[in-house]
Amino acid sequence: MASNATIFKATVHISDMDRQYYQDHAVTLARHPSETDERMMVRLCAFALHAHEALSFGRGVSAEEEPALWVKDLTGAIDIWIEVGQPHEKSIRQACGRAKQVYVYTYGGRGADQWWEKNLATLERLDNLTVMNLPLEGSRALAQLAHPSMELQCTIQERHIWMTEGATTAHIELTIVKDAASSFG
Repeated sequence: MASNATIFKATVHISDMDRQYYQDHAVTLARHPSETDERMMVRLCAFALHAHEALSFGRGVSAEEEPALWVKDLTGAIDIWIEVGQPHEKSIRQACGRAKQVYVYTYGGRGADQWWEKNLATLERLDNLTVMNLPLEGSRALAQLAHPSMELQCTIQERHIWMTEGATTAHIELTIVKDAASSFG
C-alpha cells in the first residue's frame, strides 16, 4: 500500500445476475493521496463487475507498471488487466500485449469523451481491449458512498449497476465504448 494512503474497508455483497455470481467480499482499499473518492469508488465498482477469487488490486496510481485491478493465473501470466480513468494510450497498448483481456473504465463526463476521441485511432485496433464508460452522475453518486468503513450491496444486471449503502443508492448504466474484438467508436 502506498505511504500516506487513506485506508478504506468495504464489505461488498455482490449479486451479478449476468454472470450468476453471488458472493460477499471483504476488501481493503488504499486511496493514494492524489486519488479522489470518485476514482476509488470506480475501482471498487470495477472490482464488483469482475469479482473473482483471483482478482486483486494493483498498486495503480503509485505504480504505472501495475493496473488498478488484475487477475493472474497460477503461472503468473496476466488473464485480466483493468484500468480506471483515462490512462495513457501507450500503457494500454503495453497492457494489451501483456494480458489476455484488458478493460478500461472511463468516467468524468466530457473529459472521458475527449480522451476516447483522442485515442480512438490507436485503441480501436486492439482486439483484446474493452472500454466502458460510467456516466458523470453515476460516478459522482458512487463517490457519495465512500466512507472509511462501508457495507455495500451491489446488484448488476444488463450493464446496470446498483450500489447501495443504507438508504443511499447509486445507479450506473455502463456504456460500451469499445468491445473486445470489435472496432467501433
